[in-house]
This record gives sequence, structure tokens and C-alpha cells, in this order.
Amino acid sequence: MALNRFGFLCSALLLTVTSLPVAYADSLAAALAKAAPGANAKVIGLAVRATQCSIAQGTAPVQRLAVIDYSLPSTEQRLWVFDLKKRKLLFHELVAHGRNSGENMAVNFSNQNESFATSLGLYRTQSSYVGQNGYSLRMEGLEPGFNDNAFDRAIVIHGAPYVSPKLAKINGRIGRSLGCPAVRPAIAHRLIDSMKDGQLLFSYYPDQRWLKTSSYVNCGSGTMAGVSGVKTTQ
Repeated sequence: MALNRFGFLCSALLLTVTSLPVAYADSLAAALAKAAPGANAKVIGLAVRATQCSIAQGTAPVQRLAVIDYSLPSTEQRLWVFDLKKRKLLFHELVAHGRNSGENMAVNFSNQNESFATSLGLYRTQSSYVGQNGYSLRMEGLEPGFNDNAFDRAIVIHGAPYVSPKLAKINGRIGRSLGCPAVRPAIAHRLIDSMKDGQLLFSYYPDQRWLKTSSYVNCGSGTMAGVSGVKTTQ
């Protein structure tokens, strides 16, 4: 009887401990979605799951998480930067996609050199630097086959004058990059400083192959491609 009781207690304790990360992720995702009511809560949930998976795989805990929803048009503010500790929204901004990803809507994505297209998946930021696009932020793509050529492709966060609400009204879209998530020059420096040195960026689009095979989206579970509210392409 004592052994059975001990076994029951151990099982209950194990269930509680293993449930904590899931409960925390759900709580964090709900808080971030509340802080950014214009964002797709399902996309925020996937970004938080990918973040937790990255930490479980050995990445140091992060303070900032940027989420880009490329299912939205370039004329909409589709970039959110969150403070995870305070669970608050720091930036909500326009962001460019690559010129070969599409016009106002991004529909094509690539991990290839000189594709001039945007890449999907989870990125870890590195150091900031000053280059041909001014103050910029290097990033490491964490997803093999989807964005792991990002560093070699010089996919970085930088400011660009073509990321402009005025241009969006005139042209029906903002300008496009060579694959970089470019932002408005007026906020580039502050945004980069908030995201540099080991923070995470989650680049989303309802791409069926990525949703089914990403080790971060599907961390410790079955496919997330069928999650209610998350679309997939044919």
C-alpha cells in the first residue's frame, strides 16, 4: 500500500513538473496576445512555443521576442516586439519583405543565396554593427532548410527609407528589401538595441511544409499545421 501511495505521489509530482512549461507558455502567449490585440493570437502562440523549445534545447533565456506575420500585407503593421519579462509590447511596426517574395503580399519564401526573398522560421539575434544600410543587426537562422543561410545571405534588421506609411498610401505597398526585415529609419536604432545579443525573432507565414516540419513549431508534439486558426498553403 505504501509503495502504491509513493508511486502515485511520484506520478502526480512528475505530471505537475512536466506540465509547468506548457502552462507557462500558455500564460505567456495569452498575455502577449492581450498586449497586442491586433495580432493573430495563434501566431503569437506558435512564436511562444518556438521560444520555449529553443530554450529547452539549450538557448539561454531571452528577454525579447519579435514576431513578424507575413500573412498580412506590407501596408499593415505586422511586426511586434515584446518584452517577455514584463509581458508588454515594445514596438508595433511596418516591416519589409524581400522583393522576390511578392508585391504587397509576401507569397514566396526562400533560404537560397541571392534569392532576394524572405525566409521563414526562428532566428537568434547577434551583435549590432554599422554597415551599408547604417545601424544593423545580424541574425542567425536556426531552422535548417528554411533560414539557416541567413547569416551568409546577410539577412539583418536595418532601417530603410522605403519602409514608409506615405509610400504605402502612394504605391499600395511599402518598398521591398533583398530579403531583410527592414523597418522605419526613425525607430531602427531603438528597435535594434532592444533586440540585439541573443534575442529571438519568429518569422511566420502559413506555409504547409514549414508548419509540418519545423522542429520549433512542432516541439515535443504532433504537427501544429492543423491548429485551429492557422492556415496552410496548398
